[in-house]
Amino acid sequence: MPKRILQGVVVSDKNDKTVVVRVERRFAHPLLQKTVRRSKKYKAHDETNQYKTGDMVSIQECAPISKDKCWTVISAQA
Repeated sequence: MPKRILQGVVVSDKNDKTVVVRVERRFAHPLLQKTVRRSKKYKAHDETNQYKTGDMVSIQECAPISKDKCWTVISAQA
């Protein structure tokens, strides 16, 4: 099964080897058909602590690393 890849913005880098990434999704409201934005935060593993708040990053699903961390940062966008 392929691993999911999501893109988002780093909102926190205070933890050691962990960044919190906000991923935003857009969809049409079922009744009103207006575009709605919803976001969710994921904790992702950052081995070298190189990503900082405000960076656009891609995260990939992985095996659980801790209680609530099962994503890994794979790259940063410009």
